Amino acid sequence: MSRPTPPTYKTRNWPAYNEALKRRGSLTVWFDPEMSWEAAASGRRGRRQSYSDAAIQTCLSMKVLFGMALRQTTGFVESLLRLIGLDWTVPDFSTLSRRQKTLAVNIPYRGAKGPLHLLIDSTGIKVEGEGEWHARKHGGAKRRVWRKIHLGIDEQTLEVRAVEITGSHIGDAPVLPDLLSQIPAEEEIASVTADGAYDTRKCHDAIAERGAHAVIPPRKNAKPWKTVTAGAVARNEALRAAKYLGRAIWRNWSGYHRRSRAETKMHCMKLLGQRLMARDFDRQVAEVQLRIAVMNAYTALGIPVTEAVG
Repeated sequence: MSRPTPPTYKTRNWPAYNEALKRRGSLTVWFDPEMSWEAAASGRRGRRQSYSDAAIQTCLSMKVLFGMALRQTTGFVESLLRLIGLDWTVPDFSTLSRRQKTLAVNIPYRGAKGPLHLLIDSTGIKVEGEGEWHARKHGGAKRRVWRKIHLGIDEQTLEVRAVEITGSHIGDAPVLPDLLSQIPAEEEIASVTADGAYDTRKCHDAIAERGAHAVIPPRKNAKPWKTVTAGAVARNEALRAAKYLGRAIWRNWSGYHRRSRAETKMHCMKLLGQRLMARDFDRQVAEVQLRIAVMNAYTALGIPVTEAVG
């Protein structure tokens, strides 16, 4: 039997999306004079911090966006403030490094209209060690360190709604409940789409507890589970449907192909750098969260609206 012809897609909002792509390259940087650049009094004993979290996040966002070192970031922000006539002082490189370790990054998002359809995926990113080509050609360092980034993406807005950073020894499935816990309890989750690595009892139970529908392909050697939980019941129904329809038809019927949007977002994150610059774990977490904040700001400018035409 011949393979079905894949559909052709057309972007319906090309003028608006084209303008959004142009705005992503704009070097216009706005500093609100009413912004709280200096830290407010904490009410506790001791010397208060000189700069607010917003000021630190602004500087570190510039660092992530343009791939600069900390000292270069300080000089870059100083020049921007000088151009617009603000007499604010700029954190030095040691202050930025120290505050990055404890920074609570504010990740903006617009939110979807209606229930949330969450797409889950993970990828690895290098921290230390030689590049792949150098290691293969010259041997390189034997020890290369990776971090694993787990993302939950809103299918409608393509914004990242949940993010976790773990070591490379942590699997995908154990992190799913933590990703779901980052979505406010009052926000309805309609579906959670993930690959076969998440076909575990804990994942299905966590999804069922949020009242969501799991779109997870059963493993090829999957057997029915004892229906003692709502997650097990839903998973057994998916297993029966996949066996009855066939895995290829089940993927089309269930909408599993939507998960490719999460893989695209992973690629976008790596366009900001193929490795993390920070050396300790807490700073690496903040660096990844800053990347997510930049990506969500880009996404908010505009996304393509596509439609199958044939």
